[in-house]
Amino acid sequence: MEFEAARIKMVDNQIRTTDVTSHEILRAFLQVPREEFLPASRRPLAYVDDDIPLGDGRYVMEPSPLAKLLQLAAIDKDDVVLDVGCNTGYSSAIMSYLASSVVALEEDPALAAAATDNLARLDYVTCAVVENALLEGCRAEAPYDVIIFQGSVEVLPDTFFDQMKRGGRMVVVRGIGNAAEAMLYVKDEDGVVSERFAFNCSVKPLPSFRRKPEFVF
Repeated sequence: MEFEAARIKMVDNQIRTTDVTSHEILRAFLQVPREEFLPASRRPLAYVDDDIPLGDGRYVMEPSPLAKLLQLAAIDKDDVVLDVGCNTGYSSAIMSYLASSVVALEEDPALAAAATDNLARLDYVTCAVVENALLEGCRAEAPYDVIIFQGSVEVLPDTFFDQMKRGGRMVVVRGIGNAAEAMLYVKDEDGVVSERFAFNCSVKPLPSFRRKPEFVF
């Protein structure tokens, strides 16, 4: 398979057509070899316009919504980013072209090991993989200029608001399915957080952030 040609088609046909206009983001998607972040059996699917399953309810996010969420985050070259649920490291590699450094947070040991290997092997030296419960974030490296999630959430713990830097942003897809909403949270210089709806966005959920079933008599 001609992966480089497929990567160009992905950017032209999947990402540019969804109102992603940031040259830096488009360039990052052209630079990062998505196939290198997938298990060998999944590599032929690297540039399909879909989420790619990794097992146990985890996915590499579809390119077009990922690009739109990154554009919403408005990552700057001086920003420190927390990538929540980085799985095999693809999203973190993309953001390494946009930010000063990326903390790639993953709780699944196998995925964390894969992300560590992939990012080191491909020389993404500004990305650091941290294995920790996703619900806890990564307080040791906080506060962050940008926090972004690699899947939708039903429950968003307050710890993530605490880990935002003043002047920082957090991009979250809130809800499940076609009714889910991409939200932008901004913390002002006084520490007050405001929220803004950006667009509807259907992405696969992060299992750790699903709402627990309520007990009913």
